[in-house]
Amino acid sequence: MPESATRNAIVEKADILFYEGGFEATSFATIAAAVGISRGNFYHHFKTKNDILDAVITRRMERTRAMLDAWQAGSDGPRGRILSFIHMLIANRTRIMAFGCPVGTLCTELAKLDHIAQDRAADIFGLFRDWLAGQFLELGAGERSEALALHLLSWSQGVASIATAFRDEPFIRREVAGIEAWLATLPDISRS
Repeated sequence: MPESATRNAIVEKADILFYEGGFEATSFATIAAAVGISRGNFYHHFKTKNDILDAVITRRMERTRAMLDAWQAGSDGPRGRILSFIHMLIANRTRIMAFGCPVGTLCTELAKLDHIAQDRAADIFGLFRDWLAGQFLELGAGERSEALALHLLSWSQGVASIATAFRDEPFIRREVAGIEAWLATLPDISRS
């Protein structure tokens, strides 16, 4: 396997393992075994676990930006783009019920560890917040745009947390329907 392909495979597997098992619980040996390489080859690409974490966060940032850019390029308008964000809960429900939100779980774990990368991981939420604020701004929310974005972001995180705790798919679907109904009221937000 070429060097860049090996590095990419390590980051991809580490991302999955950090999500499914947690950053702290995932060892070099576990990642190397998942990729199918020796520990020596592994250390050639990453010297520390923090180096891998940095690469995983970079990967998640890039993937989040690409997803947001794809939604933005769609012609659905701001309401349709916000619905794309909301519908992630349905599209990813099986993994959310099993492991939680990938961003939320990583941020929570790094906060508990008081890890140096905590703020960098939280920047992924920042991407969502800023993008959602832009959508609300287009809907006429004005100065309330960021507050509405944070409200929606926290609502979706709450849904993910409860769905993980109770493994309750109907709950996810009810909450998504509730968010859709809330969103339908937003044409009037600029007048309130």
